[in-house]
Amino acid sequence: MNTLFDKIWDKHVVQQIADGPTQLYIDRLYCHEVTSPQAFDGMRARGLKCFRPQQIFCMPDHNTPTHDQPIADPVSKAQVDALAKNAADFGLTHYGMMSKDNGIIHVVGPEKGLSLPGMTIVCGDSHTSTHGAMGAVAFGIGTSEVEMVMASQCILQQKPKSMRITINGELGKGVTPKDVALYLMAQITTSGATGYFIEYAGSTVKAMSMEGRLTLCNLSIEMGARGGFIAPDETTFDYLKGREYAPKGEAWDKAVAYWKTLESGDDAVFDKELSFDAADIEPRVTYGTNPGMGIGISENLPSVPPQGGEAGFEKALRYMGFEAGQKLLGTKVDYVFLGACTNGRIEDFRAFAHLVEGRQKSPDVVAWLVPGSWAVDKQIREEGLDKVLKAAGFEIRQPGCSACLAMNDDKVPAGKLAVSTSNRNFEGRQGPGSRTVLASPLTAAAAAITGVITDPRELI
Repeated sequence: MNTLFDKIWDKHVVQQIADGPTQLYIDRLYCHEVTSPQAFDGMRARGLKCFRPQQIFCMPDHNTPTHDQPIADPVSKAQVDALAKNAADFGLTHYGMMSKDNGIIHVVGPEKGLSLPGMTIVCGDSHTSTHGAMGAVAFGIGTSEVEMVMASQCILQQKPKSMRITINGELGKGVTPKDVALYLMAQITTSGATGYFIEYAGSTVKAMSMEGRLTLCNLSIEMGARGGFIAPDETTFDYLKGREYAPKGEAWDKAVAYWKTLESGDDAVFDKELSFDAADIEPRVTYGTNPGMGIGISENLPSVPPQGGEAGFEKALRYMGFEAGQKLLGTKVDYVFLGACTNGRIEDFRAFAHLVEGRQKSPDVVAWLVPGSWAVDKQIREEGLDKVLKAAGFEIRQPGCSACLAMNDDKVPAGKLAVSTSNRNFEGRQGPGSRTVLASPLTAAAAAITGVITDPRELI
């Protein structure tokens, strides 16, 4: 029997080119300001209109400031302005900066019900895999491919191989879906899923909230995968019901009936299967310059390069200022960042606020708390989390990609160490010369309170 990936992929095949790629129909294209300008220019040069404009949604997020100022950087301003003009010229839905609908595109898509089970979804951004949590085949594409989808609502793609990662058992105290993803990366390396599309399964995944699943799928690309997804279930349906773009009335009942068929059968054959035990996972932190260079927070750094990670091990430690065999616990922290398409949702803010409640932010730490959307910001205030955070010495910034990447004003200075809930810890990712330790919202909150890398289980 076919896998779930096969079911969705095959349903969207327009034609199979002999000895070549598949022409695949795309249900949803998301555009942000960074990878779309050249695609729009190409459309203009060829005198083309968007084939199905109602299926394309545009939103600035990478370059948007998270404080009350106009965009200072002229290149960033030009990109944001160009997206607004291009969306208007081509008749596309545009959620502009500071509008109630704006935010990070990978946060807004699911929360609006734009990303639905069984869809094919693309965006000119690698973390499009986030939307796979809805039971969709979602993946990042290049600028020329963005133009291809605009013009034809199709794309040429080689079909990836299929991998199932099964995780069973109950997560321990203080262990989050972010820790699960960081654990998987360390186990299979950042290239271990290259050429594959991952289906996540097992009791651990089944027990995750929708927002936890979004975090897990978001990080699929960091394992080298083309994307990652989870079969839709009652958790998915409960999350989607009543959302703005979700089906309504009879259409909802019909959609759910179809969505319930979206699963891999017991006899489905995968190209590769991996299994893990949730009991083996503790809160995680990274120590190097790729997301796979991570350890359990109580562990020592490797004394020798881990298998498959020999290349660049010593260089990464030099960059980070760490030594082989040392512990990270107690390491001084300069910056803490809560946000990004990885951990900028309401559950992440609830977790952070719960841990810091009744405590005070370390005076030695600069903390940036950035909601993933204005809808998340609204919910933070409705639940009174803003008051809890303010009492503990934190401020909430305006939505955007923020310090996930150095494309806006939120840059970590050279040499400073940031504990970050984002998705990448490459050299200079959060600012030239900056040093990044990836962690969960709970671990970030613990560092913000103590001023050092701290096991969050000690504060829970």
